[in-house]
Amino acid sequence: MDTVSTDIIEFFSEPNAFRSVLILVICIIVAYILSKFLADFIIKIAQKVSVRSDDETNEERLIKLRQVETYLSVSIAVVRALVVAVVAYVAWMLISPVASSGAAAIGASAFFIVFAGQTLGMILRDVTAGAIMIIEQWFNVGDFIKVEPFIDVSGVVERLTLRSTKLRSLNGEIIWIHNQQIQAAHVTPRGVRTLAVDVFVRDKDKGLRTLKELAKAVPVSPTMLATPLKVSKPEEWGGGLWRITAVGQTAPGREWLIEKFFVNAIVDVDSTVRNKMNRIFVYEPIARYADPVADMKFKRAVRANKNQ
Repeated sequence: MDTVSTDIIEFFSEPNAFRSVLILVICIIVAYILSKFLADFIIKIAQKVSVRSDDETNEERLIKLRQVETYLSVSIAVVRALVVAVVAYVAWMLISPVASSGAAAIGASAFFIVFAGQTLGMILRDVTAGAIMIIEQWFNVGDFIKVEPFIDVSGVVERLTLRSTKLRSLNGEIIWIHNQQIQAAHVTPRGVRTLAVDVFVRDKDKGLRTLKELAKAVPVSPTMLATPLKVSKPEEWGGGLWRITAVGQTAPGREWLIEKFFVNAIVDVDSTVRNKMNRIFVYEPIARYADPVADMKFKRAVRANKNQ
């Protein structure tokens, strides 16, 4: 019995190959369990923040909550890296005592050179690109983005880390992108695109009633028309004409609901009426983008000479 105890003590106290393998296996298991526990804890907090951001109506608070959600998403990768670094340091100290540090240092140096050349370089490029995007606040978790230089890579940002970005497309696909591959990002404000359709009528009451009936036919859902079309009050335009505007917000990529479906429905109302004087809508409808922030910015940028 004493011999067995002595062998066990020598096995764990003296450097040997089996001891090193056992320490590595134990450290890997500990690092996995600890990093998973901490990551799950952070994810639960991020999910609670996500629920609050989805219910938030104030845009400023919504942006702040999404930024918090983004930072929590990034912290998952940081925490995992710290856990791996600490466990790796402990494993190194156990496997390579000071007495045999010469050979171990040579082996570790060779391993680091190969690892850095093949793997670490790519990871560092991803981390650098991710850090720049986060610091400059290119986008946050919950934003809808389109990624350049890819043609059809777009979706809602579900997760953003220093190394990669996870998107959810409108068709439900999950897209993972290395941060170094993102050359530019088109960010859709508030996750919707605002469009307006202008029509001109002679009979304002009949035109308003008809336009409201057509607006009810456009499907409303988070991935279609975000909110029902709002029809404004008739505006006198001169020459016996009235202008009526319908404004709606669609999910990115669903602009055709207003530009084609709704516009074609308006055109079909008078398709069988030959006499122009008997038509409800005098001219063809005008579909246009109507983002209020864009209108304000372009008003500052485009300065027409009032005297001309």
